[in-house]
Amino acid sequence: METNALYTVLIKLLFVWSIILVFCWVYIRKFQSRQESEVVSTITAICALAIALITSALLPVDIFLVSFMKFPNGTYKEWAANNETRGQIEDTVLYGYYTLYSIILFCVFLWIPFVYFYYEERDDDNMNKCSQVKNALKYTIGFAIVCVVLLLIGAFVPLEAPPSQNSTQWEKVQYLFEELGSSHGLPALSFSISSLTLIGMLAVITYTAYGMSVLPLNLIKGTRSVAYERLENTEDIDDVEHQIENLKSKCKDGRPLSSRDRHNLQELEGKLQVLRRRGRHLEIAERNCCTKVGSALRPFKILLGVFFILVALLFTVALFISNLDKALHSAGISSGFIVFGTNLTNPLNELLLALQPVFPLDYILITVITMYFVFTSMAGIRNMGIWFFWIRLYKIRPKRTRPQALLFLCMILLLIVLHTSYMIYSLAPQYVMYGSQKYLVQVSPTSGNATFGTTRICDADAPEDQCIVTRSYLFLHKFWFFSTIYYFGNWAFIAAFLVGLVVSCCRGKKSVIEGEVEADDSDVSDDEYVH
Repeated sequence: METNALYTVLIKLLFVWSIILVFCWVYIRKFQSRQESEVVSTITAICALAIALITSALLPVDIFLVSFMKFPNGTYKEWAANNETRGQIEDTVLYGYYTLYSIILFCVFLWIPFVYFYYEERDDDNMNKCSQVKNALKYTIGFAIVCVVLLLIGAFVPLEAPPSQNSTQWEKVQYLFEELGSSHGLPALSFSISSLTLIGMLAVITYTAYGMSVLPLNLIKGTRSVAYERLENTEDIDDVEHQIENLKSKCKDGRPLSSRDRHNLQELEGKLQVLRRRGRHLEIAERNCCTKVGSALRPFKILLGVFFILVALLFTVALFISNLDKALHSAGISSGFIVFGTNLTNPLNELLLALQPVFPLDYILITVITMYFVFTSMAGIRNMGIWFFWIRLYKIRPKRTRPQALLFLCMILLLIVLHTSYMIYSLAPQYVMYGSQKYLVQVSPTSGNATFGTTRICDADAPEDQCIVTRSYLFLHKFWFFSTIYYFGNWAFIAAFLVGLVVSCCRGKKSVIEGEVEADDSDVSDDEYVH
């Protein structure tokens, strides 16, 4: 029966993955530029986004499997009582992480860079296909070298000192290879993934923190009235046309315009083109049935926005408590701020533990939390665009996003997903480590020789053979210095969320065509949007 239950879980996973692929196709096609779309870049973006979502869905599965091995009374189920059987299941989950994390490394260091540089080289009209491939490979080799270096560092930097300090150089090298073999390459992959997770941490601080504030507040505030925007835009057009006529009137008698007036005239004509394009988009929006449907769904959007902002505040409070617990009760910076046990009450952790008796509410909640981080990250990238420090590289806009921008979007999401696992661990550390596992403790009464058993929730003080740690936790805490950086990154995330919340509250309602019209748009892109 238990084996059948596991097969049922696998079938459901395949179904979920199919839904993820369909969602990725719809999402990429929604933002993809119709004129610049290419088959290879489209497939790459869809696959990379699907890998990001599937990887994020692995954590709830990991937690479910370690919890599924035990009864609520703390004893192992019959099929999991054998250490070998448990080891096989743990190895299966571990190989799942190996596979997905290896694919992420391949995407980040090889596949996405190659496709990106291939289309960057395509802009040169004098270059043939062979030269494009050659130049793309040349730039991609640099990424591949970085990947190899990270793998080597993780593989051959020992986490423990060799058994003898007086050993020969050959014995030390032999020890390194033995360590690599005994750990099945876990440190190598863990170090590489942790290095990428640091970049993902920066993306989470930038995009996820902002998305958690801007997404709910946009739902609550809604958009401006289309009719009012059209009236306002018409008035702006009349005003600009009047200014242009005044400037042109200066040269009616044959006198040339001054350089300053010519510059002003050029700016006004460009502004007039933008306003006219804006007017066409507003006219389309007013006729669009989706706008009318959106108005009818206004109460639902407000409720959804209120729910999202409450969830964001709950996450922030839980993260603050977790970080405060580490600051007060951890072993210090040299240990990666690891806390053994829970010293401060974490509301989210307690909620997950309270939902354990009602299967499968706790797994549904942890899945929703994971997906929430992913979708708020997508909202943050959608609203901010893709930046390199103070330089905006690309804009993410419906039907007009360039292939390179979509590749950047998917790479950022891959990096964010890597850090999401640590974020969720910070929100509910005890639950992410052990799930709903309990263990049996023999307690002796104050009088008499009889003993009785009582169950306790698994934590860091539990016997190693009684509580199984999730494979995700092993990846997260293989190197203490990464955990230290993540700890400070959590404080930066809290600060970024609060700043983004204040900024989002101060901003007015967004336009109904927000992000659809920019000063550097062309009439060709307008035709693309209309059709």
